[in-house]
Amino acid sequence: MTDVYAVYLGLLDMKIRLGPCSLGQSCIPVLLEQTYNHHLIVVGLGVIGVKTAATGKTLGRRCNAEGELILYEWSDNTGPNQPSKDAFPSRIQMKNFTEVTEFIFLGFSSFGKHQITLFVVFLTIYIFTLAGNIIIVTLTYNDHHLHTPMYFFLSMLASSETVYTLVIVPQMLSNLIFHNQPISLAGCATQMFFFVTLATNNCFLLTAMGYDRYVAICEPLRYTVIMSKGMCVKLVCGSFSTGLVMAVLHVTAMFNLSFCGTVVDHFFCDIYPVMKLSCDDTTINEIINYGVSSFVILVPVGLIFISYVLIISSIFKIASADGQKKAFATCASHLTVVLVHYGCASIAYLKPKSENSVEKDLLLSVTYTIITPLLNLVIYSLRNKEVKDALHRALGRITS
Repeated sequence: MTDVYAVYLGLLDMKIRLGPCSLGQSCIPVLLEQTYNHHLIVVGLGVIGVKTAATGKTLGRRCNAEGELILYEWSDNTGPNQPSKDAFPSRIQMKNFTEVTEFIFLGFSSFGKHQITLFVVFLTIYIFTLAGNIIIVTLTYNDHHLHTPMYFFLSMLASSETVYTLVIVPQMLSNLIFHNQPISLAGCATQMFFFVTLATNNCFLLTAMGYDRYVAICEPLRYTVIMSKGMCVKLVCGSFSTGLVMAVLHVTAMFNLSFCGTVVDHFFCDIYPVMKLSCDDTTINEIINYGVSSFVILVPVGLIFISYVLIISSIFKIASADGQKKAFATCASHLTVVLVHYGCASIAYLKPKSENSVEKDLLLSVTYTIITPLLNLVIYSLRNKEVKDALHRALGRITS
């Protein structure tokens, strides 16, 4: 138990005791001495909210380790022997206030000694993903057999995911070995900016790839005309521009907030974990986040769904079974990646706030930041005959 002498306002002097509180958990406040009926919020060893027994309500916030800020609000139901709120200064006196200038990631600290194992596993996956994406980009650039719209989009997706993982994974690996490494507010904002930009870019690149498959199967005679170099470049630029707009919107809204806590209950600066550290009302930020997430996930999913409805109807019109099988094969890789990518994203960002769980959020984040990029690589390379043939030709030129 910790005695906290935290509140002083005019004639009001209170003693508050916080119940046992561990990092990231809720604190239960116990009012030991009370002078007036009030609504009190204390941000210090724990971020807590209290209403006295007269109202019968207790408001809980997340527990912090640092950053002491005292906020004070009066209730309207003052008793007959209690002075009104007008009798006291309107300005709040703060003690031991520390402006938050950096964050610390809690990450996988609950795994204890198993963090070394996680480091080895994640590092191995990251090396394979990075090497594989570089190989795909190199093959697409050097092998003229892969100079098609589909592989142009694939190389753009591989490039985007290379930077996407570079933004998140090295920091995470570092924190698994060297604990409690801080990241500045500017660093956190930069990481969030690139994360949102590239994640959104990936979503719309997959939509462009779905459109490419639709044109290839439903409009084969006009394919080269519709999917010209100019159209491909426009689709890629549109995807990236959409990502930039979403990132500017998110980061601007997020880092205009005031922060009380310093410990991010995550392994990178994701939106909700950082938002939880704010002292301010985050309703607007939550609306922005849900609106952006809905747009970035539901719009591409809707467009891809329409594309595949048209694709499937066209495939069933093909007379030969071999033709149908070949048409399905050209879509299988893309469809598999879409299901994995949007499945994880939907669960992570469209679920109700009441269902948030630190453990589940960590698992989902590992899936879409580490596992999904590797799966995309495996699906588009090991299961793709043209990529394997291009790799054999490249190896043949090197060894000859």
